[in-house]
Amino acid sequence: MTSSKTAPAVLPTVRARAGAVRQGKDSVQAVTTGIGKGNQELRDIPQSVTVVTERLIDDRNLDTVKDALHNTAGVSFQAAEGGEEDIRLRGFSLASTGDIFVDGMRDPAFYDRDTFNLDRLEVLRGSASMLFGRGSTGGAVNQASKQPMLFGRSEVALTVGSGEYLRATADLNHRMGENSAVRVNLMGTQANQHGNGIDKHGAALAYGLGIGTRDEFTASVFHLKNDNGVHYGMPWLAPTTGATTRVLVPVDARNVYAAASDFSAGSADMVTLSHLHRFGGTGEWKTVLRAGHFERDLRASAIRFANATLQPDGKAVTAETIGPLTVLTRGNNNKIQDLDSLALQSDYTARLQWAGLKHQVAAGVDAAADELNRTFESRSIGLYAQDLVQLSPSWKVLAGLRWDRFEGDYNTPQLTAANGTVTPPTHRERTDSLWSRRLGVLYQPNAFASYHLSYGTSFNTSGDTYQYDALGSNTPPEGSVNYELGGKLDLANGNLSLRFAVFHTVKTNERNRDSETVNPTNYVLSGQRHAAGIELDLAGRITPAWEVYLSYAFIPDAEIDKGTSLQGETPGTRPGLTPRHSGTVWTTYKLGSNWRLGGGLNARSSDAPQLVTAFTAPGYVTADLMAEYTLGDLSLKANLTNVTDKLYADMLYRGHYVPGKPRTLQVTAAWRF
Repeated sequence: MTSSKTAPAVLPTVRARAGAVRQGKDSVQAVTTGIGKGNQELRDIPQSVTVVTERLIDDRNLDTVKDALHNTAGVSFQAAEGGEEDIRLRGFSLASTGDIFVDGMRDPAFYDRDTFNLDRLEVLRGSASMLFGRGSTGGAVNQASKQPMLFGRSEVALTVGSGEYLRATADLNHRMGENSAVRVNLMGTQANQHGNGIDKHGAALAYGLGIGTRDEFTASVFHLKNDNGVHYGMPWLAPTTGATTRVLVPVDARNVYAAASDFSAGSADMVTLSHLHRFGGTGEWKTVLRAGHFERDLRASAIRFANATLQPDGKAVTAETIGPLTVLTRGNNNKIQDLDSLALQSDYTARLQWAGLKHQVAAGVDAAADELNRTFESRSIGLYAQDLVQLSPSWKVLAGLRWDRFEGDYNTPQLTAANGTVTPPTHRERTDSLWSRRLGVLYQPNAFASYHLSYGTSFNTSGDTYQYDALGSNTPPEGSVNYELGGKLDLANGNLSLRFAVFHTVKTNERNRDSETVNPTNYVLSGQRHAAGIELDLAGRITPAWEVYLSYAFIPDAEIDKGTSLQGETPGTRPGLTPRHSGTVWTTYKLGSNWRLGGGLNARSSDAPQLVTAFTAPGYVTADLMAEYTLGDLSLKANLTNVTDKLYADMLYRGHYVPGKPRTLQVTAAWRF
């Protein structure tokens, strides 16, 4: 006998997307990350991770990745000869071609990275070659792209500001069907910036099919093009004749002394295809294929003070003699760097029960082929496996192992100079295979506390910069090791996260050519340097109306331990670009239902350029303010950056520095729908 009653409707299962993706737009706090292979809770990573969410990017109007990195502690910038993003973390280099990633895959080129398509920026601190292969001594930076969603709102915004700044962005997400969606992000920016112009535009399109189902497919394209000016900075200035200290040239930071012909043009184009298969809720297998084409054309001039014999008073230029008639000279720096890349990455992650214990496993393979200007070709492959084992309700142990093989071929044609000098062609090649290790112990007494002790290794090959010199092609990779003791606490019922860590990082065998171990055919891996300190991050809501973000690093102990390095740093000295104190704080408070006010400080203690021991750049503190008024779906926000118009050296080099942004006012109107 059958019942005449209609069977109750059963709603289909809907899988939630990553919490940090949703949270990032409305909070400076993040609880998960994708930087450690697969989506993980931050408390389960036995290593320091700082996340700059979309909320913080929007609040502070951070329109470049470099600006976003300024909001993480322990980061400094070298004013590199080519103007590229030469980043230091914990005093160690993050090569623009080696330690910066997009959605977990290496971002291999030099270009001016923008934030218009970023959901968040993740900074993993310490040795990380087990996760990413070569590089990663100081850490790794991951740019997490905006993904198509089955829910969420769209937004368009327009920003106007100082220096004839004009920026328009659009973030458009549209649900196409039951489990498909498309997301389009657009950007256009133009500015005069007192002679250091900006002219760039970008577009990103991502289509997702099967979102939240067993098989999820995503196809995306990314395009960014810029034709910008070049601010090559100012030469260091001695306060008096014969002084070993240096001061900043007393001119407004708005002054730009570039030649009219100076420019930095480039583009980045990427196509990405990915497939995610879910194994009944216990595991995932994700495979990603990406092809990229990058172009860069730089024409720049470096300003220097002319010799004393060319000055009007016949004296060397100092703070006492500099004036309107001071004679300057220009040097040339021209670069063309076109790169084609192809990368494949396949990762398996799962939560399993083995031998009565809970396991979070990750294993995978990645391969890449890069070609730079037909002069450098590289091929790499890496295989890794990692297991996070829960030994008891409070204790977990992590162990990971990775093998990498990197091959590089460097070729240059025969060159004939104007004076008839002939430089013969070159062919240099090298192959390296290495193992990387990662170990960690986690103590989690409850759901709101996690403490860790970790150990990890990393390596740097001679071909990290897409070239080999005569000795480097015969030199094995450098190695490093990182030790860290830290923890993560969730406060205010989980609405506020506190992260702290004590670290000690050692580059154990730095490339050298010293007087005791001269080798005519290769560099000697006899150098050693270290950096040790503490870090602190705080992010989230203290009350429903009061939000705070803080990132601070104190590195009291950093030293060249042994060896006279190739570039000239001597034992017993503190390496450059390693400030003792650095950090930022940002806080906002909501007044009623319409107003939100914010403010913050950015600070760095005195610091020296790399390879310089005779002087340091002065430390600084700058202040920023923000006010936002929201009425329904409309918002109007004003940002005042560097309120006191502080003159400071932001990026440092041996012969010059690039000043930080002067006082800047920007007003943004946005509509969410």
